[in-house]
Amino acid sequence: MTHSDTTRSTATRRGFLGLAAGAASLTALSACGGGGGSSSGGGDSIAFWDMPWGAASYNTAAQQITEAYTPTGENLPAKYQLIQWNNFTQTFSSAIASNTGPAVSTGGGFQAYQYAEQGAIAPADDLLQTFRTEGIYDDFLPGTIEPFKGADGYVAVPTQLDMRVWWYRKSVFDQEGLTLPTTWDEYLTVGTALAAKGYFAYGIGAGAGNNLGAHTMVAMMINNGGGLFNADNELDCVTDRNIEAIDFVQELAGAGIIDPAAVSYTTDNLRSQWQGGKIAMGINTPGLDEDLGETDGDILVATPMAGPHGDVGCLQFLNNMMMYKNTPSQASSEAFMLYWFQNYGQLWQQKVIPGLPVLQSVVDLPEFQENTQKAEILKTWQPIAKTYAAQGDTVDAKIAAIDGGQALNEFTQTVLAGGADSKAALEKLQKDIEAL
Repeated sequence: MTHSDTTRSTATRRGFLGLAAGAASLTALSACGGGGGSSSGGGDSIAFWDMPWGAASYNTAAQQITEAYTPTGENLPAKYQLIQWNNFTQTFSSAIASNTGPAVSTGGGFQAYQYAEQGAIAPADDLLQTFRTEGIYDDFLPGTIEPFKGADGYVAVPTQLDMRVWWYRKSVFDQEGLTLPTTWDEYLTVGTALAAKGYFAYGIGAGAGNNLGAHTMVAMMINNGGGLFNADNELDCVTDRNIEAIDFVQELAGAGIIDPAAVSYTTDNLRSQWQGGKIAMGINTPGLDEDLGETDGDILVATPMAGPHGDVGCLQFLNNMMMYKNTPSQASSEAFMLYWFQNYGQLWQQKVIPGLPVLQSVVDLPEFQENTQKAEILKTWQPIAKTYAAQGDTVDAKIAAIDGGQALNEFTQTVLAGGADSKAALEKLQKDIEAL
């Protein structure tokens, strides 16, 4: 897995998450009971399993932070172990089943929900109360903690953000004398003008291994006050707002604002179109400018556009840390987690992590603020961002199945290919997701 490439690594993490959804549903975790069992860290330390959230320098820095931890009282020290994304689902599943798993870990974005359903996750409620006492709780960005509340308590604590936001190429807009749109109506006008000049104003791809197209579809629904779920957390794809959003996407396709070949674009194809100057605007990851190697101020984050009813919004994913019931000491797990969040800002100070922080104090660091586009994303887009659970507020293991399954990708390809009207496409999406 390549982490020097932000778009590719983000898409791959989402893809691996799909494997997680399938594997977790098939794997019987026969030994996920309460603490007291052995762990990979042994009885004299707690095991912290971490993923490669950046280049090799990230893991070096994360290990150094872990090894610098000096526990107080009877709390145990922590032992760092790197877990590769390749086959990570099987690694976690087999280790948890044999009581040789971690006490604390990062992992797939929906991993905590999956293992919580199987009784392996230690609730983070007491830890969050400690965060309140220590003044950390109020440091979290708005809306980042709440999605982790499950039926039996909080299943995890957010660590970094990933979002799908609009970008544009400034030189093209300047050259064509265009103003950045602030509404969908303005966007249609701008997109039509760009299409007449040979540019695409809706950079999207739905080819093999490319989930950005599916993310974009959900983002457009959210932008119009819709989403996959209703306010009662029931699957509800076929709504007037969703139909209106997909009608608009199909209108963009009909106007030539979307490349007809986008239905088969891989992430490499999409990147090439951006680099070649064919795409003037589109939804992408928070690190698009870095991914393209263009941090000179030409690839810029756009401002949110209001839908027909004045709604704004985008799609976000919340990476997180979780604790497991099989730990030598729950108090030690919580003490290490407290230490980690008190010190993990070093990762952004050292500039070894491409993700977006969830603590305002880290966002405010001068080292992070130097990345003007990511700082702008957190300032402008994060307050209006919603998860796959929109318009509801309950994220659970079912969301992992949706994110990892093929229903959304097939829906996206149908929409881009003009294979069905919006209502029919959404009706099939509803049935396909129900089948999951």
